[in-house]
Amino acid sequence: MILLRPLLARIGVVAACTALALPALAADLVIGLGTDVTSIDPHYHNLTPNSNVAAHIFGYLVQRNERSQLEPGLATEWKTVDPLTWEFKLRRGVKFHDGSDFTATDVVASIERVPTVPNSPSPFTVYTKQIKEMIVVDPYTIRFKTATPYPLMPSDMTQVAIVSKSASRATTEDFNSGKAAIGTGPYKLVRYTKSDRIELARNDSYWGGKTPWDKVTLRLLPQDAARVAALLSGDVQVIENVPTADVAKLKQDKRLAIYRTVADRLIYLHMDSDRDASPFVTDRAGKPLAKNPLKDPRVRKAISKAINRPAIVEKVMEGEAIPSGQLVPDFLFGATKNLKVEAFDPAGAKKLLADAGYPDGFGLTIHAPNNRYVNDAKIAQAVAQMLARIGIDTKVVAMPSATYFTQATDLKFSFMLLGWSTGTGEASSSLKALLMTYSRDKGYGTANRGRYSNGKVDALTEDALQIVDDAKREAMLQRATELAINDTGIVPLHFQVNLWATRDGIAYVPRTDENTLAWKFTPEKRQ
Repeated sequence: MILLRPLLARIGVVAACTALALPALAADLVIGLGTDVTSIDPHYHNLTPNSNVAAHIFGYLVQRNERSQLEPGLATEWKTVDPLTWEFKLRRGVKFHDGSDFTATDVVASIERVPTVPNSPSPFTVYTKQIKEMIVVDPYTIRFKTATPYPLMPSDMTQVAIVSKSASRATTEDFNSGKAAIGTGPYKLVRYTKSDRIELARNDSYWGGKTPWDKVTLRLLPQDAARVAALLSGDVQVIENVPTADVAKLKQDKRLAIYRTVADRLIYLHMDSDRDASPFVTDRAGKPLAKNPLKDPRVRKAISKAINRPAIVEKVMEGEAIPSGQLVPDFLFGATKNLKVEAFDPAGAKKLLADAGYPDGFGLTIHAPNNRYVNDAKIAQAVAQMLARIGIDTKVVAMPSATYFTQATDLKFSFMLLGWSTGTGEASSSLKALLMTYSRDKGYGTANRGRYSNGKVDALTEDALQIVDDAKREAMLQRATELAINDTGIVPLHFQVNLWATRDGIAYVPRTDENTLAWKFTPEKRQ
């Protein structure tokens, strides 16, 4: 069995807890989520908030714990039978919400469904394309055949939700209505009210045992002030994405507890480095440029040098972030010691612009979501101000994430603020999705919205995805990362810090992967 490197102990976890005597808890839990959920269909949109909700309803062959280490899920064990074959033993006695048995045919139906979901803004094919054949050995044994050795199969299976074969041909709307939302997870879907809430009821037949909560309501509260107010008033008992500006105040409230850990989410800038002319690149008078300056690596490097990352962390993120110079935090597999945080160097940035033929700069628009990442619109404003100081007059357009991601995926933008949480717990996820040359057939570059392309990065990453030897694979991932970052395929800004706040004595073990999982919250323990 191939397992990913455990996270190091230096992941910071800080909890400010209360010893107040509080009334007995009800059997219901209300959680304020910080980001909108675009669908209940677990194969529609590869987006963390969607996958977070899906995990309540559906099961996965392999799971991750709070430190991103692999654990058995609907599969109890897995191994390589030969270099091109993975075998998964499935958990017996698992029931779907409709009472039907979970077997290998449901796994086949789920994986076959992934590439057929229409209009996906960011498909899950990045986790299924490597499977060339599925063999059902018996109802509780399945084998995946690959064209080349593929070490990440167990990790990829943490991302593909298993639906009932009876729902495998259902539409996304069938899932949203609840008709097809038939899973094996700890909760059953009661109701999904778009942009408002998701109501869940405990699945008493869940293979992992009954959870502490009879009913769970996930309220969609993307506005920071509304989310905090709901916690303070008692309308919700838990919030995620605690606003950085409110952390100090909330720590003073003895009714509350704050839970904190470094995230695997990178906040970064993607640029249109592909098209000869780009829609939101102009001269300083606002006239479209016939030649796209973002294709020039000197211009991309100038943008990186113009950004004062420590200032963003201190002033915009209130200290609740870690400046970044690469794809993953240093405690994850594939992190390299050869990349440092880009030094703030406006003079060097201006020189690079002049060398590239833009001594007077040019005009640019940065597009960003305003309700997806912590302080996302504020970060975009800060970046725009920093770029203006080197002669790149930058406008900011921020919009709700549901609109933003659709347009970004359709390549409507030139310069974008984005975030990426590594699905594999290592650098391969970021390289494969963000920096490999876009290929729908191969499942590469699925979130490469700047269409960056570098043959050497592609070759190293593709080789790493076929190497089972961890030391060799990590060296390849590190080298690919170094090439891509030195070529400024993206501009890393910082890693988020995940923050949760609870009340009424409710406890939580903070997670590197950002997930807010209702069944992992525990009620106050009574003496």
